[in-house]
Amino acid sequence: MKTISDWEQLPDFSDAAEENDFWQQHELSPKLMQDSVHEADSRESTTITLRFDPRMLSRIKRIARGRFLNYQSMLKQWLAERIEEEMKNP
Repeated sequence: MKTISDWEQLPDFSDAAEENDFWQQHELSPKLMQDSVHEADSRESTTITLRFDPRMLSRIKRIARGRFLNYQSMLKQWLAERIEEEMKNP
């Protein structure tokens, strides 16, 4: 098995089958793998408190469960989408 030690060694794949064939014969070096892991910075997230009507929160949780999501992640996604919308149409 050949080891890839630099991102420049990766070719552009024309389809998934070509990429699959490539990875059957190649692997990433441990250093490259470690360098690609994102270490979360505590400054990337801030904890806040929001107060919701219990019925509204139950409805939000029900929607999230139906989408197989954590309700907090779904709320962050909704907020991110709305922020983008607001930034496009001030």
